[in-house]
Formats: sequence, structure tokens, C-alpha cells
Amino acid sequence: MSFMIESLKQHILSGGQITREEAIRLAGTGNRQALYVAAGEIRERMAGGRFDTCSIINARSGKCSENCRWCAQSAAYHTGVDTYELVDEETCLQAAMLNARYGVDKFSFVTSGRTLSDRNIDRICGYARFIKRQSGLHLCASMGLLRKEQLKKLLDAGITRYHCNLETSPRYFPQLCTTHTIEEKITTIRAAQEIGMEVCSGGIIGMGESMEDRIDLAFTLRELSVRSIPINILNPIPSTPLEHAEPLSDEEVLTTIALFRFIHPSAYLRFAGGRKLIAHIETEAIRAGINSAIVGDLLTTIGSKVSEDMEKVRGLGFTL
Repeated sequence: MSFMIESLKQHILSGGQITREEAIRLAGTGNRQALYVAAGEIRERMAGGRFDTCSIINARSGKCSENCRWCAQSAAYHTGVDTYELVDEETCLQAAMLNARYGVDKFSFVTSGRTLSDRNIDRICGYARFIKRQSGLHLCASMGLLRKEQLKKLLDAGITRYHCNLETSPRYFPQLCTTHTIEEKITTIRAAQEIGMEVCSGGIIGMGESMEDRIDLAFTLRELSVRSIPINILNPIPSTPLEHAEPLSDEEVLTTIALFRFIHPSAYLRFAGGRKLIAHIETEAIRAGINSAIVGDLLTTIGSKVSEDMEKVRGLGFTL
């Protein structure tokens, strides 16, 4: 099995790609440490030593019409999450400038809901232009299932990356959400790419999916040429249907990260939601292939302190 890991690693380092069947074989290896080390070597050779950071603002919270079974912001569940309409420009600017002072590279507007109205798109565009005048931050957005003309407005305002998580495999997604489809998400991703936006898309692990579902998610993202991939760990929210989900083992988390690195040798694999659940293996996760992170507070759960993240990353030999 170690020979297989080494052989596939060398194939990737030579510019090749692994197949779904080979990824499944890797997932079954008994030599987990060899898998993690090989994934780290792939990251080092194919993605380099730069660690990418981004931060987000929860610009519109709660009252979401969708029934995603993991989400605190769905109106279908009574989670007690804060609910508010679009925050004001000054709030966005203060959050952006605080992160810029810490050296964070990207700042993202995140809004709840299936989509965003044209009126609110225009307001966000105004915020973006204001922030771009005040800082050197790269701007991103995550606003649901937008139309191409809405995405073009964001791009023209200086928002160059769009985030739309696929969440899980096409096969498993209908078990988690019935109010929209993964195909609609892919349509949004392709629309963003067609107008010249970068795309950030990943998923959540620990929602009852199999390892094969995680592998299929990774291959779907590869088919879409996604280069920024958030890997969220489910943080079960009380009063959501997944509140009693069994936590993943450390081995499952690290193996998933390593497999994503084998499938996406040069991508940014990004720590995202649920980081506090794996704080004790963060260093191992970075060595197994992680090379980027959402820093600061997250949407409805506590994230990480920016300064601590920066110190840890530099200590592991990365540049920011």
C-alpha cells in the first residue's frame, strides 16, 4: 500500500491526475501517516509555501427560505440565530479595514438567503467600491444563486471572486436540501466563471455522507476547475435536523484533507467552519495539505483569532 501511495504521488508530481478509483483505493490505505506525508509533499511541490487568508462579514443574517439541514440561518428551524437585513456601509468598512491591518488578503460579503435582490446587489456594489478606495483588499462575495447580470455588477464593482459551496456529492445533496439543487449551484458557478470571476467552492464533511461522497465532491470541483476549496467540519447546531450528528474521527478529517490534496495538487484547500472542533489536529491538517484559511469570526459560530492564525502559519514555514 505504501508503494501505491508513493507511485500516485510521483504521478501527480510529474503533472498527472489520479482517478476516482485510485482515490478510493487511497482512502482504504492502512498506512495513514504515509498518506498524510505524501499529501504534504504534493502541497509543497505543487502549491508552494504561500498561505492564503480571507475573512468574511455576515452581511445579512437569518430568515433564509432554504431548508439546508445543517444551517442555523434557515427559517425552517428555530435556532435563535440573529436575524437582520443588509448591514450598513460603515459596518462593512470597519470590518474590512480591521482585517486589512492584520494582513488578511481577501474580504468577503456573505448574505443569507437563496439569492439577493437587485436593490441589495446595488448596495453591496457601493460598499465594494468604497472599500476598494480605502484598502488593497481583494473582495469576494457569497450571495446564493445569482444571475449572470447580477454577478457582472459585482465584478464591475471590484468583487473578483464568487463563493458557492456545492456542500457534498451530487448523489447525497438531495438528502440534505430539497429547496434547491446542486445543478443550480453549478449553474451559478459556471456563470461566474464565464464573466471572468474566480470561484471558491467546497463543502461540509460530517453530515452523514460517505468517504466516497467526499471523493465525488472533490472530483466534481475538479471538473469545474475550482482553485479555492473550503473544507468545513460540521458544527451541529441545536434545533437543526443535524444537531445530533456523530462527530468525525481525527482520522476521517485528516484522510479527507489528504485525498483532496491528491485530487487538487495546486489548489488552496481552506480551513473554514468547524475549525474549533479540530483545533487539536490543526497542525497535522496543515501538514496533510491545508494551505489557506478563513480567519476571524465566522457566520454563526466562533472562528479563530487572526493574530494567532498568522503566528501559527509563519511558525510552520509559510509566507502570507
